[in-house]
Amino acid sequence: MASSTFPTVNKCSSIGREKHTVVADMDGTLLIGRSSFPYFALIAFEVGGVLRLLIYLLSSPIAAFLYYFISESAGIQVLVFASMAGMKLSSIESVARAVLPKFYSSDLHPESWRVFSSCGKRCVLTANPRIMVEPFLKEFLGADMVLGTEIASYKGRATGLICKPGILVGDKKAQVLKKTFGDQKPDVGLGDRVTDAPFMALCKEGYIVQAKPKVKKVTSDKLPKPIIFHDGRLVQKPTPLIALLIILWIPIGFPLACLRIAAGSLLPMKIVYYAFKALGVRVIVKGTPPPPIEKNSKNNQSGVLFICSHRTLLDPIFLSTALGRAIPAVTYSVSRLSEIISPIKTVRLSRDRATDASMIKKLLQEGDLAICPEGTTCREPFLLRFSALFAELTDELVPVAMVNRMSMFHGTTARGWKGMDPFYFFMNPSPVYEVNFLNKLPKELTCGSGKTSHEVANYIQRVIASTLSYECTSFTRRDKYRALAGNDGTVVEKPNKANKVMGC
Repeated sequence: MASSTFPTVNKCSSIGREKHTVVADMDGTLLIGRSSFPYFALIAFEVGGVLRLLIYLLSSPIAAFLYYFISESAGIQVLVFASMAGMKLSSIESVARAVLPKFYSSDLHPESWRVFSSCGKRCVLTANPRIMVEPFLKEFLGADMVLGTEIASYKGRATGLICKPGILVGDKKAQVLKKTFGDQKPDVGLGDRVTDAPFMALCKEGYIVQAKPKVKKVTSDKLPKPIIFHDGRLVQKPTPLIALLIILWIPIGFPLACLRIAAGSLLPMKIVYYAFKALGVRVIVKGTPPPPIEKNSKNNQSGVLFICSHRTLLDPIFLSTALGRAIPAVTYSVSRLSEIISPIKTVRLSRDRATDASMIKKLLQEGDLAICPEGTTCREPFLLRFSALFAELTDELVPVAMVNRMSMFHGTTARGWKGMDPFYFFMNPSPVYEVNFLNKLPKELTCGSGKTSHEVANYIQRVIASTLSYECTSFTRRDKYRALAGNDGTVVEKPNKANKVMGC
């Protein structure tokens, strides 16, 4: 057994290894979990949808039988074929960059990471497809080299087959390691199973990572780079049981989502709160919202501008639900479908400062208005940089801290079709939205009292972050879309359609 040949990883010193080279396996070694099933399932669902996830799930018993009773490589080959065959390589790379890092980082083994991070040169040798694991390992774990299984492709699409030398297990790992490093032996080898012994024997020191499912994972603050942005629809890692529940729930959840959306769109806003409650959507209201301003011919008072943290495109709708009245919102562009089903007036920002300022002032003369100055959503406990334009336009500012909780699906996307965002949110069995009205900004802290717009915007950002126990950042919409979708998040508009759209 490998465990009797090599000492355990907790006996490996991590001091003075700045000039050492470490080679580590991935599943069961760098990661606590020994199974790669959930990560292939994420590829299947995020690229191929629920039907592809079903095909993948049905093939998993065959993969498990081959893996444990015939050949480890044969079992992995079935998982690769079932999850990736026919998919565009660019789509697999997109999921690997935007979706998988969040799930991988939540399963990092503390002892393996202690040794791996202490070495100056880091290499990962894994049976997983390189295209699937390389973005996470290089960007978030600081790996210098990733040696993984290479999948075959034809005209930019994965065939589901494997390039030579095949699935990297057992002696094939040792062959690839020897070919890469030549006669120069790596200093440390980390593995977790018998088939890792051949490559570990080529290292000066070898250590085995014992299977301990209850070991505490590495916390996010210990990572070289925090994961602020991530994409994908699934909230939980799709183990076989979770994957089965998702497949069984979607035929129920989608009609339920349509019913919830219809209730929010068609019923008077005064009773939407109660309709949502009856349909399993919890809306928690905290704080005291300001009363609506009574407009008349002698009253030129500006409406209240609600400054909301941005969690999903539904923020202004749940704000209106909490107030019991429709509050118009200014937003960036997403889909035409979101505009059609929106129960509130939505007005598109043109990204031209003068035009947007004039439009917002006009809307405030008509009544209250909602804006999300981050310009895009963020799932993690961070607030993106607040655009300062709103602070110049009115002193009637009310910060609103928005929080939502979902158990199955995320209601936002950077890579996919945004028109499905509200459907995915409402497909959750019991979604929760918390709307926390904070104190109206005192006059002495507004631009009318001599404060700059950036001072006002930064102050409101800090107040909301403090309320939510979030961290303020200087990241922007452009940073998010470059990280997740490879673009700057700008939507090219069609001519003669410049009035309305609901956005995120």
